[in-house]
Amino acid sequence: MLRKLGAAILTIFLIGCTVHSPAQKITMGASTMKLTSSAFTEGGKIPSKYTCDGENSSPPLSISNVPARAKSLVLIMDDPDIPEIAKKSFNVSVWDHWVVFNIPPGTKALSEGKNPPGYLGRNTRGNNTYSGPCPPDREHRYFFKLYALDAELKLSQGSSKAEVEKAMEGHIIAEAQLMGRYERVKK
Repeated sequence: MLRKLGAAILTIFLIGCTVHSPAQKITMGASTMKLTSSAFTEGGKIPSKYTCDGENSSPPLSISNVPARAKSLVLIMDDPDIPEIAKKSFNVSVWDHWVVFNIPPGTKALSEGKNPPGYLGRNTRGNNTYSGPCPPDREHRYFFKLYALDAELKLSQGSSKAEVEKAMEGHIIAEAQLMGRYERVKK
């Protein structure tokens, strides 16, 4: 009986100590952190201005309800709908368009065409910048993911998304997501 009780307590303890991965939804407190854009709605079409068919500038983004205990924010924009040839050519399963970390937690808005304050990470093309949607085959989904962390990341500018996600492990206290769609006009 005592062994069973000890095993149950150990199981409960281990479940409580589980590290959260970046893909898990975590909300703390009464308010849920939000990421929105005045350029498109959740699941809506991203205007061509923010793509390779337009100015290729980043869309305006608004941030709200960041937890008070957040020490930094991370913004990642990626595309999981890339064609097989791109997956093989670049040895990736998701195309990274924008990686920014150590954004001050008091940041409320990201201006159109501007990088937010913080460190720029490396996208799949190897650049430390925003790279807008440019799907070669069909409509793709683009996920803007915002993470509130309880620490600043000890990484240098140009770190990859994989390095940023690894460093975030165990530090995510809230997250928000905004998804937009884009398909190139056939000419």
